[in-house]
Amino acid sequence: MKFRNLSILALLLAMTLPACGSGKGSENKAEATLMETPANSKVKTIKLTKAEFLKKVVNYETNPNEWKYLGDKPAIVDFYADWCGPCKTLAPILNQLAEEYDGEIYIYKVDTEAERELAAAFGIRSIPTMIFIPVGEDPQVAQGALPKNVIKEAIEKTLLKR
Repeated sequence: MKFRNLSILALLLAMTLPACGSGKGSENKAEATLMETPANSKVKTIKLTKAEFLKKVVNYETNPNEWKYLGDKPAIVDFYADWCGPCKTLAPILNQLAEEYDGEIYIYKVDTEAERELAAAFGIRSIPTMIFIPVGEDPQVAQGALPKNVIKEAIEKTLLKR
């Protein structure tokens, strides 16, 4: 698959941002801290398994050499792990953005611990990693816990073309 970088996302990748290496974490699942969201928050992020990813985002098994987004709205896919500190920081931001852009974009989440094969297929080596997917265009990749205003700018310019 071909991934081009927009200048804004290329700059973001060059910045030093908090991220977790994909090989680190709690070996004991019972010790892993789950990402908490306020009880009154309407969580609109959508957790995907590999099977759901293949149906809703891209079926890379059927089309291994071509990016063919299957969604009807732009999307962000957040590759994360429950034990990752920067991922925990990013989770409530993505929940807020999912509420704010409800009906305009999808915000998907993929647990790299549960979906190791899917993470490997996309070369995820550092988390959080987000893939910004505009409709009809190649996706853009950003790593690290980006601040809300930077993600919002990427949504507006890259996904919604405003």
